[in-house]
Order: sequence, then structure tokens, then C-alpha cells
Amino acid sequence: MPLELWTFMVAITLLTMSPGADTMIVIRNTLRGGAKDGLVSSLGICSGLFVHATLSAVGISALLLYSANAFTALKIAGALYLIWLGMVSLKSFWHHRKMQERAVEKRSFSFWVSLREGFLSNVLNPKAVVFYMAFLPQFINHEHSALAQSLFLALLHFIVGNLWQAILVYTIVSANGFITKKSVRQSLDALSGVVMIALGIRLFLERR
Repeated sequence: MPLELWTFMVAITLLTMSPGADTMIVIRNTLRGGAKDGLVSSLGICSGLFVHATLSAVGISALLLYSANAFTALKIAGALYLIWLGMVSLKSFWHHRKMQERAVEKRSFSFWVSLREGFLSNVLNPKAVVFYMAFLPQFINHEHSALAQSLFLALLHFIVGNLWQAILVYTIVSANGFITKKSVRQSLDALSGVVMIALGIRLFLERR
């Protein structure tokens, strides 16, 4: 493997392992619907990488970077989406507090809901736009198709991202006996909700 690809793999691996909105979505949805929910959410998140790679290759990301209005609109959309997901988790927390006598059960799994939540959380993340616009061109050979190369790099990122998030899902599911305790599930619902709302507010307040 060429040195450039090794450099890219190390960089995206470190990026993928850094805690953030994607990590919280995977954790939240695994707790909500089990391994299927977490893995499909991961699939949605990583599928969004191909959107960023395509936009970067055709230059639309440049427009977002240099158009204050377009970038701000994307940032607000992403922030509001994270806040909304956080509010859903907090609503679940309060619901469980009011239903103390009921056993904690995993919620029904919906492939399309999980896929959509993961996909939108990634596509609406302006940090991903900036990363792909600033980072990918360093590994593009201008003598060949920029789009093909960008999609290939996104594929590598897709593989790394899914592998790492699958490890997270497996870790959570392996602790199933602990996590399904009512008090623990309630605490995790509250924690994931607060963290996602905080990430959304932080994203909203960040300077361009």
C-alpha cells in the first residue's frame, strides 16, 4: 500500500475513534433496539461519507465553505437534528421514570428509521464537509478522476467506520445483562440525550 494511503488510513482511523455525534448515535440506537439497530445506524452514518466524497470531488463543498449562508444553514440543520435526537432520548428517560412498574424492554427495530437517523446525522454534519474538503484533496492524483478517487477513499473510510462502530455495538450488547437494568437504561437514556443536545448546541454556537 502506498505511503499516502497508509497516512490516510491512520488519519481516518483516529478520526473515527474520536467520540462525537456518530458515536453517540450508535450507542443510543444500540441501547434502543439492540445490535441490529446499532449496526444499521452505523451503516447509515458511513453511507453518508459517499455523499461528502462526491460533493468534495465536484466542488459543491467549496461552495458551502465559502458561502456563509449555505454553511450556516447546514450547521443549523445539523445542530437542530442532534438536539432533536437528544430530546427524544430525554423523553424516553422521563417516560421510564413515570412507568417504574413496567419492565424495561427494547423498542421495536425499524431498518429504515435506523438507517435514516444515521445517514442524516452524518450528512448534516458540517464538520464532515470541512474534513473532506480540506483532507481528501491531499490524496487525489489530478491526472486521474477526482470523483473515482474520492469515492475509493470514502469506501476505505466506510469500512473503517463500520468496523469500529461494530466493535462499539458488540461491546454494548455483551454488557446486555447490566445495560438492561431499569436504572442503568434510564441513566443511559438521560446521558445520551444530554450529550447529544450539548453536541448540537456546541455545533450551533461554533464559529464558521
